[in-house]
Amino acid sequence: MKGTVMSGMRPTGKLHIGHLSVLENWVRLQEDHRCFFIIVNWHALTTAFDETEIIVENIQDMALDWLSAGLDPAKSTICVQSQVKEHAELHLLLSMITPLPWLERCPTYKEQVQELGKAGKDISTYGFLGYPMLMAADILVYKADTIPVGRDQLPHLEFAREVARRFNYLYDKNVFPEPQALLSNVPVVPGIDGRKMSKSYNNYISLSESTEELKKKTKMMITDPARIRKDDLGHPEVCTVFVYQGLFNPEEVDEIEQKCRQGAIGCVACKARLAECLDDVLGPIREKREELARRPDDIRDMLEDGARKARAAASAIMEEVREVMNLC
Repeated sequence: MKGTVMSGMRPTGKLHIGHLSVLENWVRLQEDHRCFFIIVNWHALTTAFDETEIIVENIQDMALDWLSAGLDPAKSTICVQSQVKEHAELHLLLSMITPLPWLERCPTYKEQVQELGKAGKDISTYGFLGYPMLMAADILVYKADTIPVGRDQLPHLEFAREVARRFNYLYDKNVFPEPQALLSNVPVVPGIDGRKMSKSYNNYISLSESTEELKKKTKMMITDPARIRKDDLGHPEVCTVFVYQGLFNPEEVDEIEQKCRQGAIGCVACKARLAECLDDVLGPIREKREELARRPDDIRDMLEDGARKARAAASAIMEEVREVMNLC
C-alpha cells in the first residue's frame, strides 16, 4: 500500500453530480492505499444540531451513493463517525494542547459565521469554532498521511499538521505523521441555473436522478441569452450547458462548440444530447443504488463492520497516545 488515506463527507443532503469526481478519485485510491472513508455526522451537527432526524436519513442515503459510485467495503473501511468514539477522545485530548487563536484564525470561520448567520443559523457554538480540531482528530486517529482535498481545504490540513507537530514536540515522541495533501483536480460543476450547485438553491442534479428528471433539469439549464433563434451565432463560453458538455461529453465538445458558434446546432438539440450523456454516466449508478436500497439490512451491517475495523485501528493508536500522555 502506498499510504493511509482518510476522507469524509457531512451527511447534510443528497449527493449531487458535483461530488462524482471526488468519489471517482476515492475509488481509484482504494486500489493501492489503506483507506478510511467516514460519514462524518458529528461534523453535520456543527450546523444542523437541531436536525438530527434528517441526519440519520442522510447517512443511509450517503452510504448508498458511495457504494453505488464504486466504493468497496472489501477494499476500504467505510463507517459512521459517531460509531468510532476514538474520534471524540482524540478531539478532546488535542483540544487541551491547542491554542485558541489557532482556531479563531481559520480563514473560513468568520466567513461562514456571517454567511450562515444571514440564513438564520445560530452557529456561535464551541462545536462550530472547534470543527477544524475535530477534522484533525479524524485524520490523526488513523495516522493518515495522504488526504485527498481541494485547495479550499488546505488551511484545515495545515492546521492538522500544526497540531501533530505540537503534540509530537510536547511529548517528545513522533506519534503522529504530518498528513500531506493529495490535491485533486476536481472540476467545478455549476448548478443548472449557473450559480454554485446547492441544495438551498434547488439547482442540483443528484446522483440518483431519474432519466425523466435529467431531461427536465437539462431543459431548465441557462444557455447563451443572446441566442433567440436556432441559427443565431452562439457564445458557448457563457453557456452552462456547454460547461456540462465539456465535463460529461468530452468526445463531442469540440464539435458542439464549433456548431454552436456557427449557429448549426440549437440549444434544444444541445440540451437533449447532454441529457443522454448524463444518463449514460448516472444510469449505472442509479441502477446499482436501486438494487442496494432493497437491502437496507446489508447497508447497516456494512457500516457496523466498517466501524469495527475503524475502532480496531483507532484504538491501537489511542493506546499509544494515552501512554505518551501518561493517562490511565
